[in-house]
Amino acid sequence: MHIIFILLLLLALLYGPTLWVNWVMNRHRREESFPFSGAELAHHLIEELHLEGVTVETTPEGDHYDPTTGSVRLHPLNHDGRNLTAIAIAAHEVGHALQHARNERPFLLRQQLVGWSGQVQRLGGYAMVGVPLAALLTRHPMPSLALLLIGLATLAATAVVHFVTLPVEFDASFNKALPLLNERDLLDQQQQHAAQGILKAAAYTYVAGSLASLLNVWYWLRMLRR
Repeated sequence: MHIIFILLLLLALLYGPTLWVNWVMNRHRREESFPFSGAELAHHLIEELHLEGVTVETTPEGDHYDPTTGSVRLHPLNHDGRNLTAIAIAAHEVGHALQHARNERPFLLRQQLVGWSGQVQRLGGYAMVGVPLAALLTRHPMPSLALLLIGLATLAATAVVHFVTLPVEFDASFNKALPLLNERDLLDQQQQHAAQGILKAAAYTYVAGSLASLLNVWYWLRMLRR
């Protein structure tokens, strides 16, 4: 019974945030109530804010802002959608473009950490692949253990990057996107409340990734103790 409870708790921590985010997003996609799409709003905001060189693209890889190309990239559902989720997410990603244009320190720090994290993850991937190879070649546990610990450290580093990202995401949601929408009277009172939930969900997508990384670390540490 104790083991079942732990497994259920782990499943809730691992999948709960993602399921909640998806539920919030999908809930507000049901009604096409705006005369413009997410992409059209993004174009309008970019022009109005004088964000020179920033483009809007569609991508199946998920909504994000790419500072290396200056591109606001939206999932097709949000690029073409005329619903509250599409509008809020488009404004959120333009909020990141605004952070970039203003060279805000938290955003720049996040970008440095993301670049560093990518290199660390590659190193960790090589280390994890090398664990069985080291065991086979050396027939000694220490090289394999060292490689495994390197791999675990990369997972922990990824979790840290996700948590550091949260303030940047909340700023894009509540200090950028929400004021951009409210100042232009694009939302009524009920939509403002719903938009807050959507923007909160957009920020918390990184919590799900961080929890997944931490749970992976916990799993491997338990395996090592056996």
